[in-house]
Amino acid sequence: MSGRIYVGTSTWADQALVQGGNFYPPEAKDTPSRLAHFARHFELAEVDNTYYSLPSRRLLEQWAAAVPGGFRFNVKVFALLSQHPTRIGSISAKFREELPPEAQKKGRVYYKDVPEPIRDEMWRIFRENLQPLREAGKLGAVLIDFPPWFVPSDANRDFIAHARQRVPDDPVLVQFRNPLWAADEETAASTFALLRELRCGFVCVDEPPGLKSSFPPVVAATAPAAAVRFRGRNAERWEDRAARAEERLNWHYSDEELAEWVPRIRQLAEEAEEVYLGFNTKAEDQGVANALRLKELLASAGVGKGS
Repeated sequence: MSGRIYVGTSTWADQALVQGGNFYPPEAKDTPSRLAHFARHFELAEVDNTYYSLPSRRLLEQWAAAVPGGFRFNVKVFALLSQHPTRIGSISAKFREELPPEAQKKGRVYYKDVPEPIRDEMWRIFRENLQPLREAGKLGAVLIDFPPWFVPSDANRDFIAHARQRVPDDPVLVQFRNPLWAADEETAASTFALLRELRCGFVCVDEPPGLKSSFPPVVAATAPAAAVRFRGRNAERWEDRAARAEERLNWHYSDEELAEWVPRIRQLAEEAEEVYLGFNTKAEDQGVANALRLKELLASAGVGKGS
């Protein structure tokens, strides 16, 4: 039996989409009504605001109530907990006051700068505040998105295991930004073996092909939950450090580009129980337009089904 396919975006609340007027009806004036409209077309929403601050239990309760059964939220781990540099202002005052003096003076802090008891408490808050989604049956997976400098090493493999231990009971997806994790068949096989051992799903990605910094479109199902994140192919701006995220992720997929993924998605659906397909393209209504077109192509090819 084929795994269940969920299609959606990480841009459902972006200002460009909300203000563009091409997707949301005029009467959808608040987040719950917009989310309800979004859920009429899609089965998945990626939650990115938890990357910038620990999740709000009250907010997730509202979101869970706004969507029907069968809808899923994939929740991104707080930046600090996935080794990203994190603005000191993103850490609550209670935790900031407990940081070492040298860390309090920094504009951004790293996981290593934070004492272990504080890190453990942050993991606890992150995990417990997802409870409204769990209780509603609408938590898809926890997404751990590692930074580009997170390269294959024994220390980093140990950290993946450490992070998995902090989220022991939920489906976990791991996304690598550094292509060295799949640099060749042997390395990729080692990466996939580690993820299978830890019960973590590998996040396949679509990015501009051939660039030094882009991850290759390798496909593997390493856990019951699998995923593909479509990030566009804007090679011209991809490595431009001055470009904003909206500029780097500005891409309207052609049918030919999306069609490349239809057999790959079929493979994932044959090997995993749930397959999450999320678009991270940012300009105006690109995310929803790209996602709707992929749904049409999958339906035409008879691949899987959503809600």
